[in-house]
Amino acid sequence: MNRLALLVSRGIARVTEAALGPYQTAVIRIGLSATWLLFLLREFPHRQELYGPDGPWSWDLAQQLTADNGAFTVLMWFRSQAWFGTVYALAVLSSLLLMLGWRTRTMSVLFMVGVLSLQNRSVLVGDGGDNVLHLMSLYLVFTRCGQVWSLDARRSARAEAARARGEWVRDRTGPVLWCVLGLVLAGVTAAGRMQGEWFVPALLWGMWLAPALWWLVGRRARSAQPRILLDVVANIAHNGALFVIMAEACLIYATAGWYKIQGSRWQDGTAVYYPLHLASFSPWPALAGLLSASGTLVTLVTYGTVIVQVAFPFTLFNRRVKNVLLAAMMTEHAVIAVVLGLPFFSLAMIAADAVFLPTSFLRRAGSWVARTRDRLPPRAQRARVGRPRSPEDSEPAHVGFTA
Repeated sequence: MNRLALLVSRGIARVTEAALGPYQTAVIRIGLSATWLLFLLREFPHRQELYGPDGPWSWDLAQQLTADNGAFTVLMWFRSQAWFGTVYALAVLSSLLLMLGWRTRTMSVLFMVGVLSLQNRSVLVGDGGDNVLHLMSLYLVFTRCGQVWSLDARRSARAEAARARGEWVRDRTGPVLWCVLGLVLAGVTAAGRMQGEWFVPALLWGMWLAPALWWLVGRRARSAQPRILLDVVANIAHNGALFVIMAEACLIYATAGWYKIQGSRWQDGTAVYYPLHLASFSPWPALAGLLSASGTLVTLVTYGTVIVQVAFPFTLFNRRVKNVLLAAMMTEHAVIAVVLGLPFFSLAMIAADAVFLPTSFLRRAGSWVARTRDRLPPRAQRARVGRPRSPEDSEPAHVGFTA
């Protein structure tokens, strides 16, 4: 009984004392935002047909659908080309800034709004990766995804160094963003434009009020306990969202694998052959023909796909086997991106899979990128002369998954 109580207390302490997986959440942030950014840029010439007010899925049809299913989209607030162009541009900008890690808390909310707005505007557009982005954008809002590999982390390190020297550090950008977004949110709510189910509007208001509460406690509290309590709540929200992301990825693979088992084409080992010969999924017909020429290879890939997807959730407690299957799944998605012409679906799945990457591997990868950056030609390095090094230039000691 004492041993069980000790394990429970250690588990509670681990969940509440720190935001776990800083490198994993950073990779998820970068991967998801980069995927959405690349998609928006690639489809920029076709944005009117996909999401515009005069597209095939008309504004009236979208309004009827969102009224029935309660989906949230800001594109239904106004029917004009100017509004559509503004929303599309903000979606691109928020994706870029989230990828760079600038004001990650605010940008994660705007990123979610952009994803939900465009995807709920035209529900027939997507290749499967849109569902992953849809869900992960919601979960990402609750994470502290800017702890490492972000402009926020660099700014925080500089602020800490300045405070250590006794200098006063004042943040002007944060309050301005908070006031502007608060005015927009209040105006939209007062005008009755905040459509959809209650969850997204409540989340937007909650994420806007949270910084005010944090600031108020920091300024008015006479002891450190209220601030510690808020930090514990933030850690629990982060770790809970991280757990949900992991569970979602496992559910996707387990569901896909068990449904494949029930298909006759997957049972006889020929399922992979058919998509390789579909015109819609054959950007490289010669490559598809080369891969499907060997019946043995097709059978191995078909059975291997099912085995990996079904087995992966059961291997999470075995570090070595999990890492092998994780590498196999990421390789599979990379092949799908090239052979079947589904790059954004594959990128979204690889970003979701990144939650299971070992912390040691991610830290080595970060160190390798830093060393590569330091080997830049002298002309590129001159821009870095005089800039103080931040903890991200080495290896900050953050708590994370060690598996």
